[in-house]
Amino acid sequence: MPTTRRSSRPAGRQSTLSFNHRVTKSSVPKSAKSGAKSLVSTTPTKQSPLGKHVSTADLESEPEPEVKEEEVVKAVVPEPEPEPEKSEAELRAQKITDSQIDQYWRALERERKAPRVHQEDLSLAEKVLRYWDVSSQYGPCVGISRIKRWQRAQRLGLNPPVEVLAVLLKEEKKGTKGIERAHIDEILNATVVGVS
Repeated sequence: MPTTRRSSRPAGRQSTLSFNHRVTKSSVPKSAKSGAKSLVSTTPTKQSPLGKHVSTADLESEPEPEVKEEEVVKAVVPEPEPEPEKSEAELRAQKITDSQIDQYWRALERERKAPRVHQEDLSLAEKVLRYWDVSSQYGPCVGISRIKRWQRAQRLGLNPPVEVLAVLLKEEKKGTKGIERAHIDEILNATVVGVS
C-alpha cells in the first residue's frame, strides 16, 4: 500500500486562498515601453490634403459672402416630408365610422354571457383596444406597439379586425397618449420597475 501524504492542518478543514502575494510587475518590459514611446514621438503627423492648396493667408483675404434673410429662413425651416403611401387596409380603416365601431363592439358583447362590469368607466376605443390586446390568436401583445401587432397579423394572413385599426388611427389622430402600447405591457413594465 502506497504511503499517503499527511498535512499539518487539522482534518476536515479546507485550505483558504490568499491573495496577499499579488504580482505587481508589468507584463511588458521597460525596454519595450520606451521603444514604443520613441516611435510615437518621431512619427510625423499626416497633413490634410487641403493644407497644400489653401493657406491661412488666403482665408483671411477673402471676404465673407453676404447671406440674405430669405436664405436663412429657408435653411432653418425644414420642408414638410411627404406622407408615406397608405396601405389598402389603412384606407378601409379610415372609411369606418364610429357607429360601425360601436356595432362591432356590441357584436362582441352579445357573445358574452355577462357584461364587462370592470370596464364601465372606459371609452369605447379603450374597450376595443383592450379586447384586441387579449386576443391571443393574433400573437403576443407585449413588447410591440398595437399598430405593429395589427400589421404583423395582417402580413401573416390572420385577418385582424379592421375596426381595431380604425380605432388606432382615430386615436392617433386625436393625439391620445399611451394608445400605442398594450395595457398589459404597461402593467408588466410597472411591475418590473416597482421590484427594484
